[in-house]
Amino acid sequence: MNDFLKMDVFFVVSTLVVVVVGIFLTIVLIRVFRILGYVEELSKTVSDEAKDVRADVVELRAHIRREGFKLRHVGRFAKSLIQRATVRKKRSND
Repeated sequence: MNDFLKMDVFFVVSTLVVVVVGIFLTIVLIRVFRILGYVEELSKTVSDEAKDVRADVVELRAHIRREGFKLRHVGRFAKSLIQRATVRKKRSND
């Protein structure tokens, strides 16, 4: 085989490999960006929920300081957490 023909075959094959690897990396990067978007949405949801729970805990502490520790306060706190969870589930199902 001629040396120039060997070089042409090498460059064609290496060009095809570079194009295929480039396409593969582009697909992988698109998937990574989509996953990062989902992670961002999830972290925002967790942050919002943490703020709500923090507000409930502040309310619980205020009731306990005012009236002393009563089981009713803990029950009210648990009820608010359960109600918020069921409302979020209903919204996500719709």
